Amino acid sequence: MNTTDVTLSSPSPVTLGTWPTPVEPLPRLAAALGLGQHDLLIKRDDLTGLGGGGNKVRKLEWTVGAAIADGADTLVTTGAPQSNHARLTAAAAARLGIRSVLVFPATEGRPGSGNLVLDGLLGAHVVWSGASDRAALDAAAAEVCARLSEQGARPALIPFGGSSAVGALGYVRCGEELSEQVPDLETAVVALGSGGTMAGLVASLGPDRVLGVDTGALDDPLPVVAAFVADLLPEAVRAEHLKMRGDQVGSGYGDLTDAVKSALTVAARTEGIILDPIYTGRAMAGLIAAVEDGSIRPGRTTVFVHTGGLPGLFGHQAAVAYGENSVISGL
Repeated sequence: MNTTDVTLSSPSPVTLGTWPTPVEPLPRLAAALGLGQHDLLIKRDDLTGLGGGGNKVRKLEWTVGAAIADGADTLVTTGAPQSNHARLTAAAAARLGIRSVLVFPATEGRPGSGNLVLDGLLGAHVVWSGASDRAALDAAAAEVCARLSEQGARPALIPFGGSSAVGALGYVRCGEELSEQVPDLETAVVALGSGGTMAGLVASLGPDRVLGVDTGALDDPLPVVAAFVADLLPEAVRAEHLKMRGDQVGSGYGDLTDAVKSALTVAARTEGIILDPIYTGRAMAGLIAAVEDGSIRPGRTTVFVHTGGLPGLFGHQAAVAYGENSVISGL
């Protein structure tokens, strides 16, 4: 599958990232998990180049491309205060010389750390909406767009998490890269948040070769992924065809579980790879669990898709405390 085979029509993307991202071996991590030396690879989508990197750059190339084609001069999006997508939307706007407005829940006065620091450096305008749920946040974003239009701006609302069928085209391309870089790929393991990243990989690689690890961002993510895929392919992929692990969410989206702590530590201490506590940490914990239960087996090629998110670690108080307490003092 390639981007010319999908059924969705979209304007041409803008160029925001550096492609293709590299694939690297993880022999020491593979050995620590009980896999063969050549069984485990990492797709470095944390090295996408723009604004601290991460998977959202691929999606933004397409969603922002559509917005620019419609004449937008302001990008508006939503997310949690530590949203990687919001940070990279601000970076995309800065690269293109237009304005960004980030609509967050809660109220002003939260400590500025992690992604919020970068939002400020990138020149984003932040609206603290006070919204308590996704519906209220969407309504607040629509109101912001209306106010901007009244002021003479031409705002474009970029979807939550950058996830839509249009945004998923970025991960169709990622799947094409993986097919060329790792021809014997058996399983690509990726964090499942707002759904667009997994949808694009499924559209490109097929549902049998993509394992999503639920992060708790959505209450029921598989129908969302399936709906995006349905817009990309002539033949629908039903939710029950998709492969997902739902065992790494813990008590909720912001929870730092023991499994994620272990995943953060083993990736860092075997390969020098830094993961974040919400997305890639959970994805790695899911990969480890899949090895333990035999879903991922030695002798088969597995690729861990590193979707970035490092700045968010520094905005997660429990993760910061865990890292500080892990310091090895003395000799």
